[in-house]
Amino acid sequence: MRLLVANANTTEAITQLCAEAARAAAAPGTRIIPATPRFGPEVIATRAENVIAGHALLSLLAEHAGQVEACLLAVSHDTALEAARQLMPCPVVGMTEAACFAACLVGARFGLVTFGGVETYRERIAQHGLAGRCAALVGVDATPQEAVRDPEGVARKVQAGIARAVAEGADAVVMGGAALAGMAPRLQGEAAVPLLDGIAAGVKLCEMLVALNLPRPRAGSLAPPQGRASLGLDPALAALLKGGTP
Repeated sequence: MRLLVANANTTEAITQLCAEAARAAAAPGTRIIPATPRFGPEVIATRAENVIAGHALLSLLAEHAGQVEACLLAVSHDTALEAARQLMPCPVVGMTEAACFAACLVGARFGLVTFGGVETYRERIAQHGLAGRCAALVGVDATPQEAVRDPEGVARKVQAGIARAVAEGADAVVMGGAALAGMAPRLQGEAAVPLLDGIAAGVKLCEMLVALNLPRPRAGSLAPPQGRASLGLDPALAALLKGGTP
């Protein structure tokens, strides 16, 4: 199967980091196709940047519609997840969504460790219906750019964040950031609870959904749009809004 690993920001180094983690998790026969948007924020850190990145991400996905069997959103905010599911003719999984649901299978409550502020993650976890299962949200004093430049230094900060989440009652901890992709195996030996990598969990969920071969909904809030007019959008995205294929 062809699995699109789609970054939502324009930092190519993060795309490649996620692609490496995805290849490490993929089953034989799963081909990882990394992709980076052609416009948008370098790193998503604000609500405004997240909305802009949503447009960029949907345009990127539309370019691959019909050419891949599944899409993994390599963005820890699960940017534009529901819209992507409505538009794309294949399964779409968010990396944080995948890690949080996987964490619920190995613990009663989970924590999430990320960079900086945690409020948008609190909201996203609530949107996934998992607020009652979340024991801790920990923001460490680091940035995604630092994680690329100094992975060992950032790993030490993340390690302290994991310990704090465990102290607050987490039975498992989600690594909340695309720039943290691939770090969980390196830190697992020091951690007292399972660590969930969103890219690894997302790859396995995508493989499961492809194997299940479920039909697209024809009714409800995620039914594909039909006949929607637009102006100024990329041709591939405009075609999906009309209900066609690029």
